[in-house]
Amino acid sequence: MPTVRVLFFAHARDATGCSQVELKADTLAGALDQSCATYPALAAVLANSRVWINGDEPLTGMTTDLNENDEIAVLPPVSGGGQ
Repeated sequence: MPTVRVLFFAHARDATGCSQVELKADTLAGALDQSCATYPALAAVLANSRVWINGDEPLTGMTTDLNENDEIAVLPPVSGGGQ
């Protein structure tokens, strides 16, 4: 099972009280489930967050397989830009 790093930004950082955590998980869903189990307040934040792996949106969603040393970023939603 690969070791990955989950990076928390904005509200996700507030919910967890930290900027990152390392854990072992096979899939994106597994990594986020573990993070929510450790930091229960994170679950509400994830509903309105973007999640990227190594700087890109995961192509297969929550079932995306993880590799050793992947970085998962929990980012705030995009807003604004209206004219």
